[in-house]
Parts: sequence; structure tokens; C-alpha cells
Amino acid sequence: MKKAIVFLANGFEEMEALGITDILRRGGIEVTTVSITADPVVTGSHKIPVTADSTLEKVTLDGVDALILPGGIPGATNLNDSEPVKEALLQQYREGRIVAAICAAPLVLGGLGLLKGRNATCYPGFEPKLIGATVTGEAVEVSDNIITGKGPGLVINFALTLIAAIKNEAVAEEVAAGLLV
Repeated sequence: MKKAIVFLANGFEEMEALGITDILRRGGIEVTTVSITADPVVTGSHKIPVTADSTLEKVTLDGVDALILPGGIPGATNLNDSEPVKEALLQQYREGRIVAAICAAPLVLGGLGLLKGRNATCYPGFEPKLIGATVTGEAVEVSDNIITGKGPGLVINFALTLIAAIKNEAVAEEVAAGLLV
């Protein structure tokens, strides 16, 4: 079974984290939500507490098909402040597996140098943080094994793109039909 991890940091964007998790699971992808702290309860940017499936210290990241960063402030900056998260992203990238970020979270990828020479997108105002990228402003950008999304209103587009990349376009189309999009 294909596997993905959605990292949760305090201040995450709830629509993105939960929407991505829901849509990927509809596509038959085993998604694990992972708190980046020792506490499995993570509070979103709109003060909604969510209990993650696991914590960073307990989860195995090896062999996961996609590592996904939801945006939100201060969630994206909290992800960026986590050395274990950044190390995991770099390892995932080096192994040619999918690294994805939406909204403000592409700032983490930009800071790691993963966006140099690539098309990328993000929430308006975060463009300077996408170091070395050609920022397009598109809903979703795919550049080899890096996928970036613009923001919460485009979470369905982002998640369907992830399904197509992790599984295939036919599964993405089936999920889209079920969602009436």
C-alpha cells in the first residue's frame, strides 16, 4: 500500500491538513498524521485541536511515498524550526520520493534549497521565501518529486495532484468524481 505522512505543527492550517488527509485516504493511500512534538494533540491556526496518529519520535519515515507539509502560520514556521522534519525532507528528496508543501509551507523547501531552478507556488506574500524558485502563482506546481500548492481554497486540487503522483491519474479522477469536482 502507498503511504504518506502529513506533518502537524502547532498553528497548522486545518483545512489543508485534514483535507489532504481525507482526500488521500479516499484514494486508498495510507496517511499518517504526525505531530512534530512529543504531544499527539496539535492545535491548528484556528484553535481547533487535532489528535495526530503518531508523533515524530515514534513514527518510521523510511519507505514513505510522500512527506507533506500543510501551511498555516505559525505552523509553517514551526515546521521550519524543526531540524528532524528538515532532515526527513532532505532524505526523502535525495531518495527521489515525493516532498510536498502547500500555502506558507513551501518556505521550508525554499530554505532547504530544494526549489532552486524549479517552478513553485505558495500563498501570496511568501514568494521571497521560495529561494531560487520561479514562483508561478498557479494552484499547484509539480517539478519532478516536489509538489507545491497555493493555499487552503485549492486543497482539493493539491490533494488530487498528490494522488496522481503517488498512485496514478485514474485514481485521482475517480476520487475527483466522488467529490463532485
